[in-house]
Amino acid sequence: MTSTDSTADTTERPARLPWAARTARSAAAAWTAWAATRALLLLCAMRVLVLPGPDVTTDVSVIYQGWAEVLRTGTFPLDDVTWQYPPAAALPVLAPGLLPFLPYATAFFALMLVVDAAALALLLRAGRRPGHRRTGAWVWIAGVALLGPTAYARYDLLVAAVAAAALLAAARRPRTAGALIAYGALLKVWPVLLLAGAPLRGRRARALWWSAAGWGAGLLLAAAVAVPGALCFVGFQRDRGTEVESLGALALHLARHAGWPGEVQLHYGSLEFLGPGVPLVSALALALSGAALAWLVHWRLRTAEFTAATLADAAFTAVLLFTTTSRVISPQYLLWLVGTAAVCLTVRAGRQGLPAVLVLLATGVTLLEFPIHFADVVASTPWGVTLLVLRNGLLVAACLLACRRLRNPGGRGRRAQDAGVPGVRPSLSPAPDAHTPATSR
Repeated sequence: MTSTDSTADTTERPARLPWAARTARSAAAAWTAWAATRALLLLCAMRVLVLPGPDVTTDVSVIYQGWAEVLRTGTFPLDDVTWQYPPAAALPVLAPGLLPFLPYATAFFALMLVVDAAALALLLRAGRRPGHRRTGAWVWIAGVALLGPTAYARYDLLVAAVAAAALLAAARRPRTAGALIAYGALLKVWPVLLLAGAPLRGRRARALWWSAAGWGAGLLLAAAVAVPGALCFVGFQRDRGTEVESLGALALHLARHAGWPGEVQLHYGSLEFLGPGVPLVSALALALSGAALAWLVHWRLRTAEFTAATLADAAFTAVLLFTTTSRVISPQYLLWLVGTAAVCLTVRAGRQGLPAVLVLLATGVTLLEFPIHFADVVASTPWGVTLLVLRNGLLVAACLLACRRLRNPGGRGRRAQDAGVPGVRPSLSPAPDAHTPATSR
């Protein structure tokens, strides 16, 4: 080895070590924060620490466990209108049986803890890629913690983790991403919205679409043939009304103070408003969702260039729009937004930072309205209505900002970058003039 080579080696190594050290410290800090917050979540889920309000874990210990007993007989809960989920939802409901030495609810919480850790590991690993960062991992840590024990007392955490994994895999493994999207859609339908920003042209794009369609059709057909009642969820979901936490419910909460004679009752598995005018409010919510779909279609038709961040940004925006305009905004729905927002902030070229912050704030307010002050929400007290106005207002503001940033992705002088997103081609720059000396980039 020459002296020049030796000098080069010694000058290169110190530059690598600080980066490696910073990376290790960042990961260690993330895992420490995750462990601390998840310990609190588990203590709340196990009822060692008890939050005010209703017990959020009864969905697992009563409803999920009851479904599991029916599913073990080889059929879906055909006579239970609270079963409003696609056929793959049977898997997380049956999964606690893998830990027979634990009570059903405890086993379910343990499995959600494992899923939670796996999602964080994926986000931290993705953050090390070129063009990525680890901010998304912190969004995941904070978002799940801010929702409180509800995060572990529903299987939506699994769906959010699958959706995040699909978006992260799309750049390098589009077929895997398509399979994950199909599986997520058969868990809870909404992950089909992850395709909102997927381009149609290009080899990787075709692989993503064909994989999602093929796996989705195959899994759905297999479930429909193998198990009776695989599609019964469609009718149960269609008949749902206006849930007390939804955006449309705000009008009914205010109407109660003006003498409206309606009431709140347990209906199709959630507390909904029943009375005159409720069908109109539900119809308006559906119209808003239709308008959101029309806007997304319009955006797709006008978008000619897909950047490195388009897939994640569009997925986040689509899920945000349909969640906010839904007739039902259950607390666990915020996990859908946290998962997609985490991927948006993992991609450096993403522009959904402020909407993601608003989603985190809305998640924290959601913990206040459910379970802590849920009695106030059900009774339409001024405090309960204020919390709903604040939470839903944050979601509406996030929708408007997300749509604006998705429509104008090149703001602040940013250039489109290709990070291997399916169908994206690097921009073609004019060849340098033969008489112009090359410059470093």
